Amino acid sequence: MDTPLSTIAVVGLGTMGTGIAEVLARAGHEVIGIDINDAAARQAVAALEAATARAVRRERITEEERSDILARFRTFGDLQAAVEAELVIEVVPESYEIKQQLFRELDAIVSPTAILATGTNALSVTRLAAESLHPERVLGLHFFNPAPAMKLVEVVSSVLTAPPAVEAVTALARSLGKEPVAVGDRPGFVADGLLFGYLNQAAAMYEANYASREDIDAAMKLGCGLPMGPLTLLDLIGIDTARTVLEAMYSASHDRLHAPAPILRQLSEAGLTGRKSGRGFYTYTESGSQTVVPDALTPRESTSAADGRAVRSVGVAGSGTMASGIAEVFAKAGYDVVLAARSQEKADTAKGRIAKSLERSVTKGRLTAEARDETLARITAAGSLDAFADVDLAVEAVAEDLSVKQQLLGTMDKVCKPGAVLATTTSSLPVVAIARATSRPQDVIGMHFFNPAPAMKLVEVVRTVLTADDVHATVREVCVKVRKHPVDCGDRAGFIVNALLFPYLNNAIKMVEEHYASLDDIDAAMKLGGGYPMGPFELLDVVGLDVSLAIEKVLHSEFRDPGLAPAPLLEHLVAAGCLGRKTGRGFREYARR
Repeated sequence: MDTPLSTIAVVGLGTMGTGIAEVLARAGHEVIGIDINDAAARQAVAALEAATARAVRRERITEEERSDILARFRTFGDLQAAVEAELVIEVVPESYEIKQQLFRELDAIVSPTAILATGTNALSVTRLAAESLHPERVLGLHFFNPAPAMKLVEVVSSVLTAPPAVEAVTALARSLGKEPVAVGDRPGFVADGLLFGYLNQAAAMYEANYASREDIDAAMKLGCGLPMGPLTLLDLIGIDTARTVLEAMYSASHDRLHAPAPILRQLSEAGLTGRKSGRGFYTYTESGSQTVVPDALTPRESTSAADGRAVRSVGVAGSGTMASGIAEVFAKAGYDVVLAARSQEKADTAKGRIAKSLERSVTKGRLTAEARDETLARITAAGSLDAFADVDLAVEAVAEDLSVKQQLLGTMDKVCKPGAVLATTTSSLPVVAIARATSRPQDVIGMHFFNPAPAMKLVEVVRTVLTADDVHATVREVCVKVRKHPVDCGDRAGFIVNALLFPYLNNAIKMVEEHYASLDDIDAAMKLGGGYPMGPFELLDVVGLDVSLAIEKVLHSEFRDPGLAPAPLLEHLVAAGCLGRKTGRGFREYARR
């Protein structure tokens, strides 16, 4: 294991195997590509030729360097070709039987000092190693797709793996320009262990007809800044592959959040496995295509007979960051806005916050001075809700407390004219309970803006069983006019985004509690392996641990699933007053301002 890993065999030349081979050949290694399918081997060579040709056109490598890379990649149909390899990386189908047979055959071919690495993301590395004559040389080397672009590599040790083998492949990963993360052997490891639970919950949400596939995907992209929605990602990964990973995770954890949603089995057994088959959650132009085409489930233009109500003026109740941000959004879109707070001083302060925000936009060239002045002129600061007497839409943006919101809606009910739409911006409370505090619950709806409201495009439109059709139509139309993307969801805890986001965050905390991985490794894994803009612990500290705990409790209370119970570590930190960036300490410590 002390020998340099100059000659490396890659067994299985599918998409992942081909990508790994490209990374290795570009880095100067002699690469032996092995696949029993001649067509797969030819396709791997063609893919490398195309990738290197693009690199030449973009002047990233020279023609001579391209020739050297291509010369370093040789393909074979017989496993015997791996005889001289110092490292063998297998990326064959996710099957214990197939992988174990492969390791038994490799034992008889390669040197006893050669390292054997499995590319599995779902199966037990320990169980695979146990089938080898030299289990100390077997480990996991989990690249992410597409391998040439993705920086993360999970280096997976079993209880049998020798440290020199881990050190050798870790050094190799770094030499390839990758970021290796050391993890123990459990299904999903770090990145997929967190990712697939979230994907599973998204599939279950869709299966329950809670929201459309388009709205679920849009919500997570726009609300969390993810590069891809969960159902689109499942189609890319392969629904059958996702089901295999989840089955392995559930067999180890017995957590209901990992039990594959029935729709994954239905689609898999029907052969609707995603992009590779041309149809999964979405329909594609052909097998292997990424181009979505309309199908029977594609949303059509609204044909609702209910026309929306006219909205010319908007009232926003509150004086905090969210209230001023929402008022700014409406005023920028041309609406006359009444910004009401508990006192004139608080209202003036909130309007001052808007003025500063607009000034920053002018400084950055995003807004003209004239538009700034016109926007501010549309906002009237008021010290009482009585100023809402003539507004067409009244939006509350006060503290996330049911009794506070109910009292406020009750007052708005008395003040606002008949026919005015009343909206709550709650992110976790039952909208219907707030609506029942009024004499016109049919006029009440949820409009969940995301912070900061001027920048975030998403609004979750939450209709209750009592909300009138024309109220729903009105709010959707208003969202479009203020350049937001509305997504429809029912009145249940978490709506779309928080119901999918916070169980993922909670599971990340549990990983740390169990000493499976460090904060830094988990954050790095999700940013580098999942394309997330922030790692889970970075995000928790930004959101606030007290806010996060409150949402976790609401979700647990609503769905009664043991897997949703807040992680004890989160409760302990909140009890200790470690609430994140706002207190200077959460999962990490921050410099006091």
